[in-house]
Amino acid sequence: MWYTSMAEELFFIKTNPNIAKINLYNKLCRDEEKIIGFLQPDARANLEIIKNKVKDSVESLSKEELSSIFQWLSSAYPADREEAKTQLFIHGLDLFYEIPKEQHVKTFQDILADYEKYSKRNLDFMIDAQNFNQFLIYGLFFTDIALREKGNDTVLSHYLKTDYPSLYTLAEEQFRAKGSDQYNDSDLHRYFGELYDLTKFYKGPIIKLDQ
Repeated sequence: MWYTSMAEELFFIKTNPNIAKINLYNKLCRDEEKIIGFLQPDARANLEIIKNKVKDSVESLSKEELSSIFQWLSSAYPADREEAKTQLFIHGLDLFYEIPKEQHVKTFQDILADYEKYSKRNLDFMIDAQNFNQFLIYGLFFTDIALREKGNDTVLSHYLKTDYPSLYTLAEEQFRAKGSDQYNDSDLHRYFGELYDLTKFYKGPIIKLDQ
């Protein structure tokens, strides 16, 4: 079942509160017995809380509540990842990107933790798109510097450098302080670039689930 391996993956989700308010709420009411198994103790009480939150806005759910809904909807299609994504989308949760390898998830999270520390910004599981975009640019710079140290070169970072000189300086300083071969990874750099392309014009919150 693909959803059981999610502890080794990182998922990025955009929300549609208007769709969730109708489709997800109705499904929660219709399939109460099915979702109960994915909730913690006091499942029925928690379900009523979740239903009320969804009816207001899916963006008011906690990380744990979103994770439960995510696993519940995904579990119906254990062998069909694309259909699981479709069902999430139908219910107001657009799974638009994922980082599938455990070692990349850890490195991505390490870069995020360092960025939070030195930028003095706390990027929680639900992140403002503009703040997330700034982090992605930092991550592009950081991994670009790592690749360049090994003789590789990238294009996107060069275009962004003149627009974000302070982020580049921060990335350069942090790489000098702790750079290592774990960041010299073209896949990791590609994740930052693709996430940047998928979110640079987006205005809503980005949800990051690492189950």
